[in-house]
Amino acid sequence: MSFAQSFSPQAIRRALERAPHAKAADVRAALDAGAPDSATFAILLSPQASYMLEEIAQAAHRRTVERFGKTISLYAPLYLSNDCVCTCTYCGFSMGLDIARKTLRIDEVMREGRLLAAQGFRNVLLVSSEHPKLVPPPYVAQCIRETKRVAHYVALEIAAADVPEYRQYVEAGCDAVVLYQETYATEVYARHHLGGPKKRFAWRMDALERAAHAGVRHLGAGVLLGLADWRFDGVALVEHARYLQQHAWRSVVNVSLPRINAAAGDYTPAMPVTDAEFVQLICALRIALPTAGIVLSTRETAALRDRLVPLGITHMSAGSSTEPGGYAEPGTAGEQFHLEDLRSASVVAQRLRELGYDPVFKDWELMTTTAQTQAAGV
Repeated sequence: MSFAQSFSPQAIRRALERAPHAKAADVRAALDAGAPDSATFAILLSPQASYMLEEIAQAAHRRTVERFGKTISLYAPLYLSNDCVCTCTYCGFSMGLDIARKTLRIDEVMREGRLLAAQGFRNVLLVSSEHPKLVPPPYVAQCIRETKRVAHYVALEIAAADVPEYRQYVEAGCDAVVLYQETYATEVYARHHLGGPKKRFAWRMDALERAAHAGVRHLGAGVLLGLADWRFDGVALVEHARYLQQHAWRSVVNVSLPRINAAAGDYTPAMPVTDAEFVQLICALRIALPTAGIVLSTRETAALRDRLVPLGITHMSAGSSTEPGGYAEPGTAGEQFHLEDLRSASVVAQRLRELGYDPVFKDWELMTTTAQTQAAGV
């Protein structure tokens, strides 16, 4: 049974209905137990827990340092295309918006990759909108192979695919697949995804499991905060991550929870998430998912990102551009969303050092045997 088949929004809502009645003792019990189920995780998102945020934050910090040490892995997104056949109300790439469209040629992908490598990045996330004709699997696979020339770790954040396509990406060198469900609230999902293949809610929900079946080593699940109730999506994200940890146990699971930023189309979040709520959710995720990486994007301000570092974060983007070709030729194509943290990678790295953390630009490298090296002519 896939996650989409077992997923129960009703059970999550029942847990959230009980959570506002939680007492301080219930919050501490959930902390001590690691919030092993939806009911106890919902308690960590409750109003009572918000009054105990300092205590929860200290627990999140301790568990992060115990598991990951004081290191932050830095990565950069490399946008391949903003041509899109999907109509998504919140996205700056949505079909029909009047923006400059561009799909990078392979040589342009390499130019972007080399610029990122010159900044020290060896961890690159290839990002693309959904366009089956302009961004087909063979093109994506070639982009992976070429990016692998300058990056040891290449992840994908593209359209949901089937197992054969994911196998093609793995064979090309793909190390990770990141795929946001956006929201796990089915009725909200339908209101915001009006056309294109992304309308298929269950198909998208099970994509990470298909990627694991294809041999992808790292899986990234996430939600886009602001579309639906943050508590509902937070509980659903934990359920999804735990399902993947159990059923795709050969893969490492990370989670991400970006908040909606300004973008072309001027979408205003229906249910905006405050900084305090955002912090509460990150700390609760660390308690419930002690072995999962937590990713923080440049959608957040520099000041907030600095404050969040000790509270569970393990991965951060830096020096980002959200437009195709944006490192070599900024301003020539439409961006997916506006950035809040505009600091360069070197400045972010220095700030992490000042905070007592070690910025890691490369934490993965494929080792080859002598026979493989000789066969490659190296």
